[in-house]
Amino acid sequence: MSESELLYESLSLLVIGMGIVFGFLLLLVGILRGMSAFALKIAPAEMHPAPTAAPIHATGSESDDLVAVITAAVARYRQRP
Repeated sequence: MSESELLYESLSLLVIGMGIVFGFLLLLVGILRGMSAFALKIAPAEMHPAPTAAPIHATGSESDDLVAVITAAVARYRQRP
């Protein structure tokens, strides 16, 4: 075989191989999208409201206690190696 025949044969094998892989991946994507649509049709996703953070309203001694707890927690965190 000449070099040009070998080059043509290798390019044809490359195109066939890449075509098979690309086709399989397209088939896989199609199957997954179909399964997703089927699953949503059977059991639609429930919408849950996003949790909102409640503001902290500490007054007087509660505020002092909160500051003391946070200070102790930070001090303990900083003591760790």
